Amino acid sequence: MRSRTPDRLCAEAVELAREAAMEAAHPGKIAEYLGAVAEGDRVVTHLFESAEPGYRGWRWAVTVTRASRAKAVTLDETVLLPGPDALLAPEWVPWSERLRPGDMGPGDLLPTEAEDLRLEPGYSGEDIPPPNSVVSEEMQQLAAVEDADVTAGAPAEQTAAPTTGSIAAVAEELGMRRARVLSRYGLHVAADRWDEAYGPKTPMAQAAPGTCASCGFLVSLGGSLGQAFGVCANEFSPADGRVVSLSYGCGAHSEAAVMPKPPRPAPPVVDETVVEPLPLHPDRTGGSVEPDTPPEELGHS
Repeated sequence: MRSRTPDRLCAEAVELAREAAMEAAHPGKIAEYLGAVAEGDRVVTHLFESAEPGYRGWRWAVTVTRASRAKAVTLDETVLLPGPDALLAPEWVPWSERLRPGDMGPGDLLPTEAEDLRLEPGYSGEDIPPPNSVVSEEMQQLAAVEDADVTAGAPAEQTAAPTTGSIAAVAEELGMRRARVLSRYGLHVAADRWDEAYGPKTPMAQAAPGTCASCGFLVSLGGSLGQAFGVCANEFSPADGRVVSLSYGCGAHSEAAVMPKPPRPAPPVVDETVVEPLPLHPDRTGGSVEPDTPPEELGHS
């Protein structure tokens, strides 16, 4: 069981701990004494504030101990540890989670996960359509029971023409009951404008691994414009929410590459069986040029 009360002799060995901390740190990088913490029976850790630039809130921890019934206090270890208010590096985050909309540029490739929730299987080559297909069995049954205006008697005996199936009803359903609609010239002007902004001649499309025609994030358009354009629905694409040419493309193509699961660094392993002393101060005498040699003798100024 650990003792909550620090050992008296170990707690009084402040100067021994200070000398050990000053030997491990750079000269003058040891600040005020912060106190002692009991680690166990006859084991005490002395804490000294670090004055090293860039290590705000860190502290030197010097652990001392003594043997049972012995009065001599010995040094156990010296280490630099972060305090409760220490300046630490941010938590490691995979690059796929750091990516934000607008970060992609020409030539960048964004792989998609194999089980991306934004994508689902499309055409499988089988005769049975997928459940979300417009020709699936559920959609056929729904169309079979669709309401219709049916009145007994011959058409000549009807007092009013049925609304369902009439030209006006079809125009209403297609959204064509407007005073004016886009002309062919208006369509061409819009198509040229969209093709110039998000077409095959843009730098992004030139460096793309595939075109939007084969991308799973493309939303089809109705009418004649659907033969050449669609809407991008990838939030990481520079064309998200824009009308893009089917010949356009970017690195966020759904089939460009399958992203593997992001690797996470393994937890640090501390080998407590072997002690490897590492110098904290660089050896300035091991080079080919002596540091105190006057520059004139080296042949340069």
